[in-house]
Amino acid sequence: MMAFSTQSDNDEVLSEINVTPLVDVMLVLLVVFIITAPLLTNAVQINLPKTATTAPAETPKPVTLSIDAEGQYFLDKVQIEGDDLEVILGGIKAANPDLTLHLQSDENVRYALVANAMVAIERSGITKVAVMTKTR
Repeated sequence: MMAFSTQSDNDEVLSEINVTPLVDVMLVLLVVFIITAPLLTNAVQINLPKTATTAPAETPKPVTLSIDAEGQYFLDKVQIEGDDLEVILGGIKAANPDLTLHLQSDENVRYALVANAMVAIERSGITKVAVMTKTR
């Protein structure tokens, strides 16, 4: 803290911030940025080769396996028998090796039904599985 004495007889301390050095530093920085900014945008001019446009690779739509509250299996909203699940999933996997499967189940379904579905998924060779839940 800087103290200055005043002309008056009382012993008050006068403290002020001298902003002149701060303004000088800011002006120097401003000038430096004004000079260097155009230099940063210089780039090498090149002519890029021309190619034909291509469509992005199509990602296959994931298949959804659902188990409702009554324990019935649905594959993309089509009801299927639980005994046929492994065979059907194996056929779909053979047709589409990059198959992604979404498994969703009602919260009141017995665990055994979900476990059977997971075993059928594993035996059919599907490796990309997402278990769907809802957030609270």
